[in-house]
Amino acid sequence: MKYCCSLLLCLLLTPALFAQPLDDIAERRIVEEKRLLPFEPVRETDLFWECRLGRVIDTRQKGNLVFRYPERPFFDLLREAALAGRITLYDPADEHFSSTIAPANVPQLFSQMDTVEIIRAETYSSEIAIVANDVYFEDIKKFRIQEIWYFDSRTSSLHVRILGIAPLQEVYDDNGNFLFEKPLFWAYYPELRAELSRHTVYMPQNERARITWEDLFEMRRFESYVYRAPDQLGRRLQDIYQGPELLREAEKVEAGVFTYEHDLWSY
Repeated sequence: MKYCCSLLLCLLLTPALFAQPLDDIAERRIVEEKRLLPFEPVRETDLFWECRLGRVIDTRQKGNLVFRYPERPFFDLLREAALAGRITLYDPADEHFSSTIAPANVPQLFSQMDTVEIIRAETYSSEIAIVANDVYFEDIKKFRIQEIWYFDSRTSSLHVRILGIAPLQEVYDDNGNFLFEKPLFWAYYPELRAELSRHTVYMPQNERARITWEDLFEMRRFESYVYRAPDQLGRRLQDIYQGPELLREAEKVEAGVFTYEHDLWSY
């Protein structure tokens, strides 16, 4: 009888002895149990006015440093989801999400092969070697965003919907001189929301704040500037304006969106 009681006690204590330690003061389940609400449907007849804008999020700005948090940078989130096949990537030159990137070509976006010349000091000979240039989050300093601002006549209010997100990669020449920025791919935001809702954002002001990346984008808790506005020739603002004039025009476009609703209610 004493042997059976000792065996039972060991069986009860064994799970507690080998359980994974809790690296926190409480179990965090809010994000896992949170339900992602779908977008409210919008009827075409209720669209009184709309404007499509292109924005740039510069992760070097103080308000966007959470995008570069080393333990969980935003770009790594997109890369892991893309490589695992949980999201669909679209051609970087296609801003209308009509041309997808084949799953077999997705790894090449994050690990690009290149050729370099290696010179051996012992024999003064050179040879060509193939190396893999992996894309890290430090290489992605900016993200592009496509969004549509619209006035809903049913609710008599101004709303915004994000359509797509694209990481921008800097391109340099052989001498290390900066040439231009190019998008790696486009991710369709309505499809991406489910993935973003499963990952939290580090908030330096309050580590208890358990907001997700989906919350961050929906609450507009990022800093950005306008780089593309409606234009008859499809030009970007930087194709028309330069220097301080470019910044003033971007601010003018953004202010025009917000004053539109105000003018509707002016008497």
